[in-house]
Amino acid sequence: MDADGLPLVGPGVDYTKIGAIHQKRMLAFINHFITHTARFLNRFSCVCEEKLANINLRIQRIETTMNILEAKIASIPGLENITGDSAPPSTAGTATGTATGTATPAAPAASTAPTQQPAEGEAVPAAAPPPPEEAAPAAPTMTVAQDPRYAKYFKMINMGVPVQALKTKVAMEGLDPDLLDPSPGP
Repeated sequence: MDADGLPLVGPGVDYTKIGAIHQKRMLAFINHFITHTARFLNRFSCVCEEKLANINLRIQRIETTMNILEAKIASIPGLENITGDSAPPSTAGTATGTATGTATPAAPAASTAPTQQPAEGEAVPAAAPPPPEEAAPAAPTMTVAQDPRYAKYFKMINMGVPVQALKTKVAMEGLDPDLLDPSPGP
């Protein structure tokens, strides 16, 4: 016993002399613990699901924005063969690690390719490739864009809906999703 008269629990306590907790009280403690733990876990799972749903929505919006930007960039004539400028990352890679032999030769090739592309773009007019593309669809009597099954999807593409999202919907209807792609350049 301590100074207040309460029994001390420790290695020198004889448990045979201590009375057991009543069963109903023990059940009440266990039920209370289980109930509060279940409530906590339910709230926690709801909060996690909400946060995951919000993140999923943000990722979908970012993907949609990226698809729209890619479509806008792809619609610019003369940019078919130009790749992203990889000279700054490859120069940083060659400065930090000269042991990688593959990064060193790739840097000059990547840096010369974008500089040559505008020169070719200036020598060859950008308007030259579209007339063959326009001439090819003129031969058939009805193009895919005129097909009533695909017409609504092409309208959606013109309004800015991502092609990738529409491809899924077209495939669900049993149509060919590859026909929604812009016609490939020669």
